[in-house]
Amino acid sequence: MNNVEIIDKLNQNKSLSFLEWEQLLETFTEEDAKYAADIAREIAVGKFGKKIFFRGIVEFTNYCKNDCYYCGIRCSNKNAVRYRLSKEDILDCCEEGYKYGYRTFVLQGGEDRHYTDDMIVDIVSEIHKRFPDCAITLSIGEKERESYQRFFDAGASRYLLRHETANEQHYRKLHPEKLSLKHRMNCLKDLKEIGYQTGCGCMVGSPYQRISDLCEDMMYMSEFKPQMIGIGPFIPHKDTPFRDFESGSVEMTLFLLSLCRIMLPDVLLPATTALGTAKSDGRKLGVLCGANVIMPNLSPIAVRKNYLLYDNKAISGEDAGENLRVLQDHMSEIGYEIVVDRGDYRG
Repeated sequence: MNNVEIIDKLNQNKSLSFLEWEQLLETFTEEDAKYAADIAREIAVGKFGKKIFFRGIVEFTNYCKNDCYYCGIRCSNKNAVRYRLSKEDILDCCEEGYKYGYRTFVLQGGEDRHYTDDMIVDIVSEIHKRFPDCAITLSIGEKERESYQRFFDAGASRYLLRHETANEQHYRKLHPEKLSLKHRMNCLKDLKEIGYQTGCGCMVGSPYQRISDLCEDMMYMSEFKPQMIGIGPFIPHKDTPFRDFESGSVEMTLFLLSLCRIMLPDVLLPATTALGTAKSDGRKLGVLCGANVIMPNLSPIAVRKNYLLYDNKAISGEDAGENLRVLQDHMSEIGYEIVVDRGDYRG
């Protein structure tokens, strides 16, 4: 079976074997990638029209108790300029975003013990009360099921927790001993069972990653069936043990985005900031490969430069309104528009 036939098989809603994934990811050509992108784009346009959902990210803390080897806000990075936003700060970000049409707010931060479950519940409840027509997404790492349930009951309806890698040996090379792939996967399972629209995802080209690891990632996502997938290229940070590793491949990232769209046609699929950092037109290319979500930054401009998971992050100096106008211009250049919509999963 050649690669086009394998892509067609995936498009027929059939699962691929490990060997088929391996062949596809090891040997795909530029023509194969274009073939997949054309199918993925057609699926996305058929499902969503030429409309792109936008979500406002509020990066409310860059403190983290974890020491993941790839991450610029790891707890042992003494060069990080740390900050925390207050509840009022967060609400101000949402207020500004709401004026410009944002209808999803993503609260993202390191695993910061300062924010207790009670504090997160209080913040989520207040956002839900003030903006009842908006979706609230959390991206705050690994918690226990009871915590996830409390956040859900308070009004959060989506949760992003990238699994990073589905291979145990690879996971061990990216994380300190006290962190566990099993716990991370259990968290994802808990989130989905509670009723969250759940997002997972992986880094492309992370240190020590093999093609076989990416195959396992795709097979895991095929089985787990997340409502959201976040995929971006690995980009090194100068204050981590992985500072000298090369960035992940933009071409592989785009190919995987297309395959994710074909594999899970209804999935909410962002063109990530990392993709836009790795290549100046990366977000446009992501949309043309089947992505249908963009996540602009609503954080206060003064702190954006301090939430650096990787080096050279594409940081906008615009406010919520100007940021949106720039994105709209970028999308209109390729025939798409950004739309005021919660953009819920519809599968």
